[in-house]
Amino acid sequence: MSVTDSSAITENPPIATPRPGYWLFSAPLDLGAFLGSALVAFAALAYGAWAGLLTGDTPDWAWVPAVLLIDVAHVWATAFRVYFVPKELLRRPLLYAGVPAIGYLLGVALYSEGELLFWRVLAYLAVFHFVRQQYGWVMLYRARRGETDRLGRWIDSIVIYMATIYPLVYWHAHLPRRFNWFMQLDFAPLPELAADIAAPIYWSAMAVYASRALWAWRQGRPNPGKDIVVVTTALCWYLGIVALNSDYAFTVTNVIIHGVPYLVLVYWYAASRRPSQPTLGGKLRFLVVFLATIWLLAYAEELLWDRGIWHERSGLFGRPMDLGAARTWIVPLLALPQWTHYVLDGFIWRRKSNPDFSLISPNPHPAQSGSGPYLRANDPVLR
Repeated sequence: MSVTDSSAITENPPIATPRPGYWLFSAPLDLGAFLGSALVAFAALAYGAWAGLLTGDTPDWAWVPAVLLIDVAHVWATAFRVYFVPKELLRRPLLYAGVPAIGYLLGVALYSEGELLFWRVLAYLAVFHFVRQQYGWVMLYRARRGETDRLGRWIDSIVIYMATIYPLVYWHAHLPRRFNWFMQLDFAPLPELAADIAAPIYWSAMAVYASRALWAWRQGRPNPGKDIVVVTTALCWYLGIVALNSDYAFTVTNVIIHGVPYLVLVYWYAASRRPSQPTLGGKLRFLVVFLATIWLLAYAEELLWDRGIWHERSGLFGRPMDLGAARTWIVPLLALPQWTHYVLDGFIWRRKSNPDFSLISPNPHPAQSGSGPYLRANDPVLR
């Protein structure tokens, strides 16, 4: 089944139990989104080490594709799930209007109390979102393969949480680093003892998961998609945060594996909702529209950020502006797309709260193709 098969998402989806399969979208898409994005990150990291880029800030040529075209753009991709879909907007108008409205008021209140407080709250909300997204992918792959055992769920949950949380604990326990989430001091320090305690839990979780995964492969019950997510998450987060104290390393390992799979999910969802089956040319045209839209919005946002707030990349965005006291009102406004993306992702991909569409698709040939993501009623996907 192609990613634009509209039968994967219907207005009144039939109640059906998907047969176990390997892939959420299809083998090429899954491998490209999860394994491919990680390989790109590793290649960029290897080049950066060879070129001597690990001791300085991320250069523009790496910042543009990683941050602008992936990280910022994936935030704006949420519009194709919500704000560019009139029927969806009408379904939950209070939620979709209330989240940005409350976010702006809260942002102004926080910024009025101090710039550091504002960025610290936003940083921890972003961290929660990044961690939960990786957990969501693991739960999706468990559901896709029909894995329902409680012990396996515990092992998978612990390993994906430790793959992300241990590097974060290490980061907090070894401040300052040469990289930040948003700005200096946006993380509160922890004693080094916290990282020392978390380390054996981390390595034990990795060992238990690896042993169980090898056993599953030997028994003929592999879950390659889940294994790819766990392994690539562990490697990227460990290399980008623990092993290397580098802004460039953190950038290329952190945002690529986070943003690319989300872009694939939203494009797949938006394409699947189209009223008719397009030709290959139609699919490519929609992909161009999708990418051009989010890239244009991402550039406009970063232009305002850089000219008004950061003043770091005048070669890309032009001469800085002095906002003065207006920063209190403008900074929360510019951060609103991020806030909205982080919060709404806790709602828009849950089967339980979205009865009018389904990412569940029975798969008659699980070994040959991947069907749409299978969401259980109370499994978070990308929160």
